[in-house]
Amino acid sequence: MESAASFATRQTSPEADGKAVARFKLEGMTCAACANRIEKGLGKLAGVTSASVNFAMETAQVEYVPGEVSVEDMRNKVKQLGYEAIPERPDAQTPDRRDRLARQKRKLLVSAVLSFPLLWSMVAHFSLASWIYVPDLLMNPWFQLAVATPVQFYIGMPFYAGAYKALRNRSANMDVLVALGTSAAYFYSLYLTLDWAAHGGGAHHMPPLYYETSAILITLVVMGKLFESLAKGRTSAAIYALMKLQAKTAVVLRGGEERTVPVEEVVPGDIVLVRPGDNIPVDGTVAEGESTVDESMLTGESLPVFKTAGDPVYGATINKNGALRIRATKIGKDAALAQIIKVVEEAQGSKAPIQRIADVISGIFVPIVVGIAALVFIVWYWLAAPGELATALKNAIAVLVIACPCALGLATPTSIMAGSGRAAELGVLFKGGEHLEQTHKIDTVVLDKTGTITSGKPELTDVLAEGDEAEFLRLVAAAEKNSGHPLAEAIVAGARARNLEIPDAASFEALPGYGVKATIEGKELLVGTRRLMEKYGVADAARAYDTMAKLEEAGKTAMVAAIGNRYAGIVAVADTIKQTSKAAVARLKEMGIEVIMLTGDNERTAKAIARQAGIEQVRAQVLPEQKAAEVRKLQSIGRRVAMVGDGINDAPALAAADVGMAVGTGSDIAIETADVTLMRGDLNSIADAIEMSRLTMRNIRQNLFWALGYNTLGIPVAALGLLAPWVAGAAMALSSVSVVLNALRLQRASLRR
Repeated sequence: MESAASFATRQTSPEADGKAVARFKLEGMTCAACANRIEKGLGKLAGVTSASVNFAMETAQVEYVPGEVSVEDMRNKVKQLGYEAIPERPDAQTPDRRDRLARQKRKLLVSAVLSFPLLWSMVAHFSLASWIYVPDLLMNPWFQLAVATPVQFYIGMPFYAGAYKALRNRSANMDVLVALGTSAAYFYSLYLTLDWAAHGGGAHHMPPLYYETSAILITLVVMGKLFESLAKGRTSAAIYALMKLQAKTAVVLRGGEERTVPVEEVVPGDIVLVRPGDNIPVDGTVAEGESTVDESMLTGESLPVFKTAGDPVYGATINKNGALRIRATKIGKDAALAQIIKVVEEAQGSKAPIQRIADVISGIFVPIVVGIAALVFIVWYWLAAPGELATALKNAIAVLVIACPCALGLATPTSIMAGSGRAAELGVLFKGGEHLEQTHKIDTVVLDKTGTITSGKPELTDVLAEGDEAEFLRLVAAAEKNSGHPLAEAIVAGARARNLEIPDAASFEALPGYGVKATIEGKELLVGTRRLMEKYGVADAARAYDTMAKLEEAGKTAMVAAIGNRYAGIVAVADTIKQTSKAAVARLKEMGIEVIMLTGDNERTAKAIARQAGIEQVRAQVLPEQKAAEVRKLQSIGRRVAMVGDGINDAPALAAADVGMAVGTGSDIAIETADVTLMRGDLNSIADAIEMSRLTMRNIRQNLFWALGYNTLGIPVAALGLLAPWVAGAAMALSSVSVVLNALRLQRASLRR
């Protein structure tokens, strides 16, 4: 059995600068003050460069220098603070959570059953409910003591344990408030019970007991925590949904036989057989077969993608209608789905800068509340209601309970979890809470051209023939078939798309800087530039030059062709804009975002593409190393810039921007450098990212407002004696649940398209 320490060490991920990252699941936290204390404690360890504790996810992420501090040191530090740190096992999260929820439900049931008689007897005291019959047994102090004691010391034991650990470490948390408040009510009632018994215990002299206050408070807090856990579980639904997509087994071809093996046993190079309707188990390339594959879970694209030999496929996508043989290339943590899960988990576990506000407040809140409660007790006992211990105690307890800062600790992380999860469903991966927050400030979007606005793959757009168009294109494609140039490939692909039979060339010669020369079916063909026509003296080709110029002004690359040294026509190829680019640019403008195109292409082509996409500002012929400088120039005049690109040459600009967005269909380096990955390769995802960021930040502000509002309004109301302790407990539980439920609205967010 592998030890927790060795597992954690193996799970740490090395960083480029020699640092490593350890991730833990935390147990024993009850409020934001607990998370704050663990974070500070870990941060003080020598060798720890940063520590981040997420109260909502109950996780810790620690960046450290191996050799200066060990994983075991971190676990010991957390234990010293009164909590448990368990190396995080993603595959074990769901069962652990189910067990914890089952325990919480059992405790709530026991607490509710024992508290109900006390609630019954309490309600009967209200004038409006005087008609309710209450058996004498329920009013008996000994009976009330008997049912309140298990609630106080069995159900409430975690509060005492948490309070003791907090006080031992010279701090205070929610447990301190609950333990203080309920203990005051319970022990005061116990004193009155013993005093009543000492004076004969007559039925006509029942003391005013407050057992129901302590028992109902504990029941409400336990119920609130259960609702909170259920709701918090839903914020991680995106992660669990992604995990469920992973195939458990794969059919591999080994030794000429088909074998079904666990997906973990597939190794790179294995041939994996995938039947129609099956999930593709690993990342790889198609070795044999043709099919369409549903990649919507990965890219968000609803239309299946046609795959044939040599095409890449990804684990967890669905093979639709043809049998495929796939050569495995990436498995386990290297696979695309695993990388997506990792990015979403890290984003959900990270902190947005706005959370610092809540952290600072929660760190000092509890001691202040204890002081206020003590002051309330003194004022009521000595001034407002002199000598009335019960009244002073009741109001002090209400202050302690209403002020629990649980909602404050949940306000930011639950919104980050729900927002980043919903964004992932839309094909937008934020790499951290700070990027999710930063994105809503963007006012300028800089777009690379090739592969971002355009498809990045040239297509045949125009065929202008002197004679039969199909025959002309058939011969031109035959001449270009032996050329490896992307423009030649576009012509050949265009001819095949028209179902033309392309013959082989009897001879072929590539003429760098000019074009190609070939002999097909006894005819000599020239396809290329004006200079090629002039070189071979094709005199009548001059009448094509005006048409070529117009095509070039439209952003196309035009080639003239001659057959038998006579002008025969023009073919034009262009890197066409994506179908959604124009609408996406318009949507960004509607959102108040300035859109700029930045490209290394010549100005004429750049402006032509910009016109088609609806972009007014164009900066052309910008060298790769100059792109970052252009971004900094915009930042120097106060612009908040998002750079969007897909190529290796965009990486410096992506890093320089306030927010770097990489098109997910682009290069690994661009994706690695960026803060946000747009999995769909669609410019609409830029607007989705900004809109999702805006919605999340609005949600966080709402949560902080309500969390602080509960406390700010609740404390004076309780201090004035206008709030019964059990009502304060219900309000405190409701505040936490309402904050989480508000965050969950983000999971149903529908964006404008």
